[in-house]
Amino acid sequence: MAEPPHPINWNLLSADNAEAEWIELNHWVNWLRRTYGLPASVVPPFWHRHPELVWELSALHLHWLGAYDPDQHGSAPFGWHRDFADARQRLRDWVAMSGTRLERDRHTRQTAWPGEPPANAIKDVVIGDRDEDFVQFVVDDVARRRDAEASLYSRG
Repeated sequence: MAEPPHPINWNLLSADNAEAEWIELNHWVNWLRRTYGLPASVVPPFWHRHPELVWELSALHLHWLGAYDPDQHGSAPFGWHRDFADARQRLRDWVAMSGTRLERDRHTRQTAWPGEPPANAIKDVVIGDRDEDFVQFVVDDVARRRDAEASLYSRG
């Protein structure tokens, strides 16, 4: 029997768990955007580079898993679709603030608070192959997590 869906805390995932979650979320986001014909202004190709989009899409995925669980009440998918309408508006807002677009990406702007150094200038980066970029992003994220795990274990 499969485990019930569980919230994903992206800050605490191990390297192995992160890799599996990235792959599953990417698969689901591709299904979602194709099934519902979502434009890049709602789900941009480089969503994985923006934590605000990762958290929102991850939560939406979890909600979808729960709504379509075979043991769920028959009206649960209707509730998911109502919540999906709200999530689409939030996604539009996140995408507009982030500056990511169909063929290019840039880091989400950060506002420096009083006493902090000014935020770095943000430049658009053209990315020619989205899937290649996603794979490299996941490889880098998993390596960063493995390094953090090794550092933690080496301290004793």
